[in-house]
Amino acid sequence: QVQLVESGGGLVQAGGSLRLSCAASGRTVSWYPMAWFRQAPGKERELVSHINWSGGRTYYADFVKGRFTISRDSAKNTVYLQMNSLKPEDTAVYYCASGPRGLRIGVRGEYDYWGQGTQVTVSS
Repeated sequence: QVQLVESGGGLVQAGGSLRLSCAASGRTVSWYPMAWFRQAPGKERELVSHINWSGGRTYYADFVKGRFTISRDSAKNTVYLQMNSLKPEDTAVYYCASGPRGLRIGVRGEYDYWGQGTQVTVSS
């Protein structure tokens, strides 16, 4: 059974940094597409960043380009999201997700495993 467990969320001031971790079991993170989504109160869950299984090609939503970096550590079977220059509008619950090869990036229904989420709060 696949499990994704996020950690690293918390409260940070605007301009600060956090690193989120997603520890996977039952699935090798370097063999499958992995992604980070977020959901703010009253809003839909949206894609933040995605990393492909083949070649590690990455994708970022426009609102995080240049500030966030997705990466993976095969030895630890963990995916990370380094978040710098955080803004109050980045406040949300952040979810790790994984899906089958060939999925359409950012299409929520095509990611078949999700973590429980970790809260990120950015104060102004």
